[in-house]
Amino acid sequence: MLARVLGNLLDNAERHATSTITIRLTHHPDQHQAVLEVCDDGPGIPPQYRTHVFERFTRLDDARTQDSGGAGLGLALAQHITTTLHHGTLRITDSPHGAHLTVCLPTAADT
Repeated sequence: MLARVLGNLLDNAERHATSTITIRLTHHPDQHQAVLEVCDDGPGIPPQYRTHVFERFTRLDDARTQDSGGAGLGLALAQHITTTLHHGTLRITDSPHGAHLTVCLPTAADT
């Protein structure tokens, strides 16, 4: 299921990136968590929509067609898997440019 989270975040980043996607995986043993960050250099997610993008069937770009865009389920599913199944968090982190999504998961010692 975590592979699905990563896949959904990467699909979203690929859809919106201008040219660059950055993936960072870190472990913070002092905080007992693993952190996955997916950043892109696209237009980003406006602050007023940051909670809505995790709702099912939410698509911010009305100009996208059904053929070229997603169904609006990817981020909602990623958040559900992260929070409900793995007791972590998925949030949009402030970024000067593009979207920056951060997944925090408790390490095995905390589960």
